[in-house]
Amino acid sequence: MTEQEWLAGDSHHRLFTHLRGRTTDRKVRLWAVACCRRNPHWCYDDEARRLVMVAEEFADGVVDRRALSATGLTSGVSLAQMATTVPGGAFVSRVARAADQVGHEVATQGGVDSSMPSYAERIATQRRAMADLVRDIFGNPFCPVAFSPEWRTSTAVLLAQQMYESRDFSAMPILADALQDAGCENADILDHCRDEKGTHVRGCWVVDLVLNKS
Repeated sequence: MTEQEWLAGDSHHRLFTHLRGRTTDRKVRLWAVACCRRNPHWCYDDEARRLVMVAEEFADGVVDRRALSATGLTSGVSLAQMATTVPGGAFVSRVARAADQVGHEVATQGGVDSSMPSYAERIATQRRAMADLVRDIFGNPFCPVAFSPEWRTSTAVLLAQQMYESRDFSAMPILADALQDAGCENADILDHCRDEKGTHVRGCWVVDLVLNKS
């Protein structure tokens, strides 16, 4: 894979193939959670919503496997189930395959309504969105960033922590200003924060760098 293919690709499978051996379970689990969160029909009842929340808590180490078992959750939200249960090396490929089902189910929601975009257009939109989430969480592996501890000021950390906890990332441009005030001139970091069309979720590579998460 080339850098251009990484930046423009709409196949989360190919992106994850390139990331093989360079991911953490936490980030992949947060990606799976983000895919569920962006598709409300996958969180159709209290049990399903609880499963997504527990998957997210498990990714961040808030709950352990024993606590997961104690929940007794039985929801059929397979992608979120995957984010809580699949360990080890098979995790990435199995989550990526499960995500295809998300795209398929969302794409078929419109039925045969002629006013809706075609199935092909809808599934392409879903796959593109899931690939964009990969890029938000993992950044650009062709251009690794050396993050200076000096940029991790109290203001930057506070902004990043507030966004992480609230899941409201509207302050990303303000985070860019705080990082720049601290001496950061890295274009990849600043551009990612200031991209008005960008999507940001828990696990965002810039926010993770500020919070020293991996």
